[in-house]
Amino acid sequence: MTTTTADTTAAQVAAEIRRRQRFVVASHARPDGDAIGSSLAMALALERMGKQVRVVSKDRVPPQMQVFPGVDQIEVVDRVDDAGEAVIILECGDVQRTGVAGLERSYVINIDHHPGNTLYGAMNWLDLSAAACGEMVFTLIGELAVALTPEIATHIYIAILTDTGAFHYSNITPRTFDICRQCVEAGVNAPAVARSIFDSNNLARLKLYGAVLHRMQLDPSGRIATVYVDQQLARECGGTYEDTEGLVNLPLTVKDIVAVAFFKENGPGDWRVSMRSKGNINVNAVAREFGGGGHTNASGCSARGEFADLKALFEAKLTKAIEDGK
Repeated sequence: MTTTTADTTAAQVAAEIRRRQRFVVASHARPDGDAIGSSLAMALALERMGKQVRVVSKDRVPPQMQVFPGVDQIEVVDRVDDAGEAVIILECGDVQRTGVAGLERSYVINIDHHPGNTLYGAMNWLDLSAAACGEMVFTLIGELAVALTPEIATHIYIAILTDTGAFHYSNITPRTFDICRQCVEAGVNAPAVARSIFDSNNLARLKLYGAVLHRMQLDPSGRIATVYVDQQLARECGGTYEDTEGLVNLPLTVKDIVAVAFFKENGPGDWRVSMRSKGNINVNAVAREFGGGGHTNASGCSARGEFADLKALFEAKLTKAIEDGK
C-alpha cells in the first residue's frame, strides 16, 4: 500500500503499523520538544505492543530534555544501515531534514503537521490543524489501543507544551487542551515538566542570554526585534549554541514587539534564522521564501550573506508580514 496524497487517516497508519514488527523512529535534526516528545511517545507505544524500536536522531537532545523517561534510548547517528520494516518520520517536511542517511530504504510513514510537506513517504498522514505532531501521535496511539501511561503522556505533553510556545501561539484548538487534560489525568506532573524545560538554565546560558539581548536592535517602527549570536560571543560567555534555546521568544514579551528574527552564525556568512511572531503575523511565509518552514508564529530557515544585509532583508520581509496580517 502506498499513499501519495495527504488524506491518509490515523486508522490507516495504525493498520500498517500492526502489520510490521521492526521500526525506526526519527524526526528532524536539531530536535526540539515536539520532535523528542513525539518520537519517544511513539516508540514507547510501539514497545508496549511488543514491537522492536530504535529511535534515532542526527543531533543530541538538549540538556533540559535529558531528564525525561526514555531519552537515553535515543541513538545519535548519521546513518542507519538497517531501517527495519518501517521508518516512522515525525514532523519533517522532507526526509533530508532528518539528517540521517538510509531511512528512505525502508517503508516510510510520514507523519507531519507542517504546510509544505513534500509527501515523501510510502504513506503520508498530514494534519495541518494539529498544534503539535504530538497531537497526532496521541490520536494514533488511541487507534492502536495502547494505554496512555504516565511516560507516554509526559512526552505527548512535552510535545504540545513546547510546540505551542507554552500555549502562546495561534495554533491552539480545544483539542489541544483536551489532550493535555487526558495527559494530566494519566499522571503527568505539569508544573514539574514546565520547570524542567523552562527553569533549568545554567549560568553560562544566563550570561549568553544577557549578552545577546544587549545586542538587540529594533526597526524604526519598534515592532520588529533582531537579535544575533556568533561563535565568538558564545565562547566568551562560556556557553554553546544549545544555550540559546528559547531565547528567540523573549523579545516578544515586550508589548510593542510583534515579530523577532534571531540569527545564529553557523560559519562565515552562513546563518540559521529563527523567527517568532504574535497573532496573525505569518513568519512561516517568510521562512519558506528561504527554503525553510514551520508554523505561522514560529518558523526557521537558513540564509547566507553579511549580517547587516540580512538584517535589512528580513526586517523588510517581516514588515510585509505584519501588514499582511492586519
